[in-house]
Amino acid sequence: MKFTIQKGDILDVLSKIQGLTSRKSNLAITENILIKASDAGITLMATDLETGLEGYYPAKVEKPGSIAISARKFFEIVREFPSDNIDVNEVDNRWIEIGNKSIQYNIVGMDPDDFPDNPNIDDVVFFEVESAPLKKIIEKSIIISGGSDDKRAHINGAMFEKIDDTEKKIVRIVSTDGSRLSKCDQVLEKNVDLPEMDKIIIPKKGLNEVAKFLSSEGVVSIGIMNNYFIVKKDAEIIIIRLLEGEFPEYTDIIKKDDAYNIIIDRNRITMLLKRMSILSSENYKGAVFDFNDNRLLVSATNPEIGESKEDMEIEFDRERINVAFNPKYIIEILNAIEGEKVVLNIHSEEKPCIIEGVDDKSYLSVIMPMRI
Repeated sequence: MKFTIQKGDILDVLSKIQGLTSRKSNLAITENILIKASDAGITLMATDLETGLEGYYPAKVEKPGSIAISARKFFEIVREFPSDNIDVNEVDNRWIEIGNKSIQYNIVGMDPDDFPDNPNIDDVVFFEVESAPLKKIIEKSIIISGGSDDKRAHINGAMFEKIDDTEKKIVRIVSTDGSRLSKCDQVLEKNVDLPEMDKIIIPKKGLNEVAKFLSSEGVVSIGIMNNYFIVKKDAEIIIIRLLEGEFPEYTDIIKKDDAYNIIIDRNRITMLLKRMSILSSENYKGAVFDFNDNRLLVSATNPEIGESKEDMEIEFDRERINVAFNPKYIIEILNAIEGEKVVLNIHSEEKPCIIEGVDDKSYLSVIMPMRI
């Protein structure tokens, strides 16, 4: 196999797949990428056995073939390469020459026949969504990540569903880690034909890889086939193996009574909580929120370091609420909300707090109180 590529055509994708190829699996070859060269250009494949990417890029192919080469080393070579044209040539015993007349690397590859195959998606029914808002709801949903040693599907994955009624069509992602829950909606054009589909659970790690490839303009196609979630762009296809399990019923959790709404300036409360987080540690993560007489007093105590407190004026004229939350969790929620004002819907010390924007209702998050 022998071909010539342009550095600019391949560098971006090589950078984005490093998260995939750096994950450990039970196959050593997944630390490699598979490159297939044909008359039409090159096909690049990467996988961690849960999420797979297949991309198509222009190249001047002198001799078709396929190679499996270290994703990390190939990326580093391309990134530091001093010129735009890069020659790739397979020689004897899977050795691969990379370079040009003035610089050359010789890298040993692996048997391309050992690389895992992606499932055939020829019969998948796709529907189109705008790329930018899809990127937003994915990024907001994966703020809530699961524990690395947690095996529960609803913790490691996010639930994806469609809502298709007479008023509007929505794709929704719901994510939880047991302490928080987020609901992210993307409203679709009314003429989008949503296929029949059940609720599915998509690994958060896979959604993170999808977000890397979504741009701020254009559309992408989404398809679901058996136990796979598929996102297709012009040049790339990402295929994610779904998780098996049941996602908790969440609709009752996000119900709220507007009588318990507290409207707060988003930037002001964010900065206050950042200051209150300075003294937090692994063993002392919480802060006490004291809502009383049109004031909010936030205090944090860490016996290993010290204590801090700060208050701000709010509109609150009902019975006092004294409750503890993890301020870093709330900061992450506030950073995901767009707009100047946020609504904290808080009923009592025992019930969760619901947070959303005043104007943008596409994102809502729920946070459970901590024990004081």
